[in-house]
Amino acid sequence: MGRRPHDAKGDGRGVSDSGVSDIRAKTGNSTRVVGAGRRKEWTAGIVNTPVWRASTILYDSVADLRASGARDTHHRLFYGRRGTPTQWTLADALTELEPGAEGTFLYPSGVAAIAAALLSVLAPGDELLCVDSAYDPTRGIANGLLKRMGITTRFYDPMIGAGIADLIGERTRAVLIESPGSLTFEVQDVPAIVAAAKARGVVTILDNTWATPLLFPAIEHGIDLSILACTKYVVGHSDVMLGSVTAAPGHFARLRETSFQLGQVASPDDAWLGSRGLRTMAVRLKHHEASALRIAQWLAARPEIATVLHPALPSCPGHDYWKRDFLGSSGLFAFALNGGDEAARAALIDGLDLFGIGYSWGGFESLALPIDPARHRTATAPDFAGPLVRLQIGLEDTDDLIADLAAGLRRFSAAM
Repeated sequence: MGRRPHDAKGDGRGVSDSGVSDIRAKTGNSTRVVGAGRRKEWTAGIVNTPVWRASTILYDSVADLRASGARDTHHRLFYGRRGTPTQWTLADALTELEPGAEGTFLYPSGVAAIAAALLSVLAPGDELLCVDSAYDPTRGIANGLLKRMGITTRFYDPMIGAGIADLIGERTRAVLIESPGSLTFEVQDVPAIVAAAKARGVVTILDNTWATPLLFPAIEHGIDLSILACTKYVVGHSDVMLGSVTAAPGHFARLRETSFQLGQVASPDDAWLGSRGLRTMAVRLKHHEASALRIAQWLAARPEIATVLHPALPSCPGHDYWKRDFLGSSGLFAFALNGGDEAARAALIDGLDLFGIGYSWGGFESLALPIDPARHRTATAPDFAGPLVRLQIGLEDTDDLIADLAAGLRRFSAAM
C-alpha cells in the first residue's frame, strides 16, 4: 500500500526529486508526524487527503484497462482492494517515520497485520521462535493457524538476548519479538537478537505497538518487519481497528504480494481516521509518557504495591536495554499488588471512576485491566507477590487519576 515512491515529482514542499519526502531528515517527532505522507497530488491543495471510497475503477478503453493491469499498481488506481490515495497517505507516512524502511502495508486490525507478517516469511515445515511474553492473539496464531499449516513454534525467554543463537535451528525462519511485552513489560535486547538472527539468515519481526517508531525506530535497529496495532497510538481515539507492517528493504514485495493474496485491505474511512490521529501522535505520546511515569513512580512508593512493571523504572526487567535503545516511554504499564486475591483486586478496579475496564489501549481515556500472565506463558514462569493490574494512562489530569487510584488502593486494603 505504501512504499518509497520512485516516479513522483518534487512539489517544492518537502519532497525530493525522487518523490521521497524529506521529512525523514527532520528530527522533531511532531514535525515528522505532521508532514509525513502528505503528497500534493493526493491532498490537492487541502490539508488532509480526502476519503476516496472505491471498489470499481473505470478505464477509458480496453487498451487502457490492459495496460493498467500490466503495470505495477503501486500508487496507481487499479481496483479498490489495491487502495486509493486515502490508504496510500497513511501507509507512506508510516514508512517515512521508519528510517531505512522500504514500504508499509495496512490491515483491518493489528492481529491481521501480525498474521500477514508471519505468513509472508513462513511455510510448512518452518519453525518460528516467538517471545514468551507475546500478545495472547499472537500465541493464538502460532498455536492455531501456523500449527495447522505445519509450522512449529518454540517460545523463548524474553530475557534471552544473544542466547537466542542457541535456539536457532536448521528450520528456523523467523523470530517474533515483542518489546516490551504487553502484560509483563520485559524489554528485550533487540540488537543482540537481530545480530544472532542475521548471522543465520533468519527474519526478525517486531511488534512495536508500545513504542511506535517515534520511541523505537525498529528498521533502523535492524528489524526486518515492524508491526503496529494502529488501533492504539496511531488512531488514538478508541474508535478504529487498524494495523500496519513496515518492511525493511528486500521484504516489502513479498509482504505486499502475500497480503494481496490474503485479500487484506484497510477501509479508506479507517485509514483516514488513522491519518488524522497520526498528526497528534507525538504530542499525545508526550502526555501519556509524563503522566504514566509520574503515576508509576507514585505507585512504586505505595505499601500496597509489590512491583511496578514500567520499562522506565529499574524494577522492570530489561530496564537497562530500554535506557540504551528507546527514545522515551508510553502510557501502558502494570503493577503487582502486595498480596491479596481476585476479590481484593476486583474491589480496587470495580470502584474506579476515571479508569474504564476494557481491552486495548492507546486512546485518550485511561483503562484498568486485571491480568494473569502465567496463563499465557510456557517457556518462563513469572512469579509475583500478588495479582497484577495493567494500566493505560490516558490524557486526563494526572492528579485526578492518582486520587482515583488512591481510593482504589484503600478498597483493596479493606478487602484483604
